[in-house]
Amino acid sequence: MNASGREILQHVFGYPGFRGEQEHIVEHLIGGGDCLVLMPTGGGKSLCYQIPALVRDGTAIVVSPLIALMQDQVQALLQLGVRAAFLNSSLDAQAAYAIEQDLLHGRLDLLYVAPERLLTPRFMDLLARSKLALFAIDEAHCVSQWGHDFRPEYRALSILHERFPFVPRIALTATADNPTRREIVERLGLESSRQFISSFDRPNIRYRITAKRNARQQLLDFLAGHRDDVGIVYCLSRKKVDETAAFLAARGLRALPYHAGLDAATRSNNQQRFLREEGMVMVATIAFGMGIDKPDVRFVAHLDLPKSIEGYYQETGRAGRDGLPAEAWLAYGLGDVVTLRRMVDGSDASEQRKRLERQKLDALLGFCESIHCRRHSLLDYFGEPYPAQCGNCDNCLKPPQTWDGTEAARKALSCVYRTQQRFGAGHLIDVLLGKTTDKVSQFGHDSLSTFGVGKELNELQWRGVFRQLAAMGFLNADLEGFGGLRLTALSRPVLKGEQTITFRTESARREKRSRQGRVAPQRIVAAGDESLWQALREARTRLAKQQGVPPYVIFHDATLLEMLASKPHDLQEFAAISGVGARKLEQYGATFLAVLSEVPSKASIIADGSA
Repeated sequence: MNASGREILQHVFGYPGFRGEQEHIVEHLIGGGDCLVLMPTGGGKSLCYQIPALVRDGTAIVVSPLIALMQDQVQALLQLGVRAAFLNSSLDAQAAYAIEQDLLHGRLDLLYVAPERLLTPRFMDLLARSKLALFAIDEAHCVSQWGHDFRPEYRALSILHERFPFVPRIALTATADNPTRREIVERLGLESSRQFISSFDRPNIRYRITAKRNARQQLLDFLAGHRDDVGIVYCLSRKKVDETAAFLAARGLRALPYHAGLDAATRSNNQQRFLREEGMVMVATIAFGMGIDKPDVRFVAHLDLPKSIEGYYQETGRAGRDGLPAEAWLAYGLGDVVTLRRMVDGSDASEQRKRLERQKLDALLGFCESIHCRRHSLLDYFGEPYPAQCGNCDNCLKPPQTWDGTEAARKALSCVYRTQQRFGAGHLIDVLLGKTTDKVSQFGHDSLSTFGVGKELNELQWRGVFRQLAAMGFLNADLEGFGGLRLTALSRPVLKGEQTITFRTESARREKRSRQGRVAPQRIVAAGDESLWQALREARTRLAKQQGVPPYVIFHDATLLEMLASKPHDLQEFAAISGVGARKLEQYGATFLAVLSEVPSKASIIADGSA
């Protein structure tokens, strides 16, 4: 391919070579071709347009949906000596005018802009008077009205091809099933463009899903394996975000809340602290995350069920962008199923939309209850074959036990029917266990044939039965009946003895984090190198604070780890480290070489025979 592309990759970005499809995408775009790129988070999508932007004449216009994403990208590019800027509402009129003049006079390599601003007549006129290298449409799945991040402004971006037919376009996303992919192509007029579809697999992420029992305690047990790690905890409601953040903070964790109900100043401050400080845990609704370009997130935890596999994939994909070990943990229960189904049924959406949302939720529930490899199931949803077991998910590491639940299912469904399909799982379990509670007596349910017929199982096991029956589609929540469980058409063959049911075995054991199950600093850094690792991180943090940028903008953890492993002695050896381009070598080489020489690791001392 064009040698200058390779030179820019090595000289500016400091990487020795391209990964996967990057080289072909860069070559195609430099040559003036349009393309659609599907590449997982952390796969290096931004390089696919940043390098062509530096090769082609003119300024690359990058369409980005969020201010935070623009600022992150521009800060990182400025560190590399690239002439980059953004135009958004955070700028005053004078600053915006100066950037517009830089665009008109060819003083910018890349300009990031929101779709709302780009589509204004004034900005279109500005583009018409400028030299344009390419258009990059980031987060392109936002164009899909069936997607989880739909933004109507994205659908109008077809105007770019109509107004500027000779300027190449690249649309990029990390999350798109086949229908979303077709809609991106159709809405953006990319029918004749080339498609580059990388693997959706994120092998560095460990997937774990568990049934809710004591969710907060389960979360604490999980976080015990991630002490001092950066992470995100997702909750469905604003109230739960606030309560969970306060709960974690009271137990010594550096936890902050983030949701749309907070005032703008608080949201901005919390986001900046998450980006710039080590060891922060952000407890958030899904309002937080898209476009957060933070590579060292070591875990993403869900305290509530997401709405779809696409949402789950996108949210968990915010962990481990740097390629280092990370973990995705989800706790869910029957209450999540009831809540989300009620949200779908009670929305103002069209019946077509509701039907699709139900299908997406059913697919996610099937994924959660699956006894097979999580990665296999996840990739299968996106149409990607994965023939082997991944060895890095809960179902592979500890295969779940199953049992014939046909008789238990019949008892549960019969109990729902005989209580007039009006009650939730808690009351139904009391009936099955033969408990004479006030509510059972009030409704005369102690005289039903199903009263006390389920004593062979305990409460935990019955909760698993009802949760799995709901996940399998045998039960639905009654929207008008305040969440009472109702039979579906699928229940009839089970009740008539014509269909068998297999359940996952519910574990009564409280989850403890084993050393094997943790993704913690000890697993990434050898014990003898911990002091040097901390010294490198502290040096990075000092430089970041001096410049007012997040630490990862100076160097990613992966780059620090390579310093730790190779222990360069001079600038020439330091320049060979991945992620060290010419500008960063000049700015930071001496600082980090000094740290490496001043803080010898125990491992080095032992290797030198000096202990």
